[in-house]
Amino acid sequence: MFIESTAHLPISLAMFQDLFHAPTTTDILRVGLRWLHFVAGITWIGLLYFFNLVNVPFQKGLDPDTKKKVNPDLLGRSLWFFRWGAVVTVLVGLAYFAMYILKSDVANANAIGGGHINVWWVLFAWLTYPIVLFIVEFAIIKKVPALIKDGRVYAVIMLILTVFVSWGLLKFFDAMLTVGGQSFASNKTYSIGIGGAYGIVMLLNVWGIIWPNNKRIIAATAGTGPAAPPELARQAFIASRTNAWLSLPLLFFMGTSHGDWVIFGK
Repeated sequence: MFIESTAHLPISLAMFQDLFHAPTTTDILRVGLRWLHFVAGITWIGLLYFFNLVNVPFQKGLDPDTKKKVNPDLLGRSLWFFRWGAVVTVLVGLAYFAMYILKSDVANANAIGGGHINVWWVLFAWLTYPIVLFIVEFAIIKKVPALIKDGRVYAVIMLILTVFVSWGLLKFFDAMLTVGGQSFASNKTYSIGIGGAYGIVMLLNVWGIIWPNNKRIIAATAGTGPAAPPELARQAFIASRTNAWLSLPLLFFMGTSHGDWVIFGK
């Protein structure tokens, strides 16, 4: 009876051959990079929202003794996943952008337009935009306390700087990927190029301001380090809140890169 019931099993399984397609090596690499980017990004942005929406108001209600008991372990553990999630998200995203998005546009510009564009030079030049934006932001947060005293003033300044850099990125990709009067910059390159730039600023905020400041604050709270200057908490808060707001257009541009709405280019 058992033999009869399984006699046609291979034929039954053959029905699925048109539904399942074995991946190629390229497919595995491409999908794997996207999957890792998503998982790391969810970890990073999820903790970012936890810090801004839950932890900040929660901390206001804790007395010093409770903070000493809770914060070293809670924040130490969560900040570990937070900062390394940021690293993995950005590095994998950079690899995917260079290998599959930017490289495709450059290849079209060279093959169809007869250009001589180097994808790595375009990538390097693109990186200067978020790095310069972070340097300006870092200088404001660390060196000009009057501008971060009122969050609304700082927000307006950052909005102007971010819009200016975003406009500059649009002009940059248009100039770098135009050959013979024809632009080969795709909507994906524009969208991910702008959204990814925000992500790099966010990564630099994590490792340049949020983590170093919190590391000193946690050590002081646990009694394993010297007293932390009071301005460190404000600086870390402003940088974290900047990341929370930047994450919104970042995710928006990641969404527009898939073609539901071709917001830039073609």
